[in-house]
Amino acid sequence: MKKITKKDKRRILIWMLVIVIIASYLGVFSFNYWSQIYANKKEKIKLENDYTSLLEKEELLKSQITKLQDPEYVMEYAREKYMLSKDGEIIIKVPEDIDN
Repeated sequence: MKKITKKDKRRILIWMLVIVIIASYLGVFSFNYWSQIYANKKEKIKLENDYTSLLEKEELLKSQITKLQDPEYVMEYAREKYMLSKDGEIIIKVPEDIDN
């Protein structure tokens, strides 16, 4: 059986320190990497939700465009929204909350 000398102990200690330093560096690097991935996933989910709501809004606006191309709808919309009337019509505004 070979006896371990001081020189061998020093070499083992140096290699262990190098391994610990490399392992620590890799641990810190991987922690930062994974935290960035987690943040990106959260942002992706938020952006997907925003995208979905924008698609819904786009569909609503497209349907309004289609409706506004109809002259009958435009006249009815103007009467309701801006209280316009035809010749001979009288507009009477009725309050919405009527307590009985």
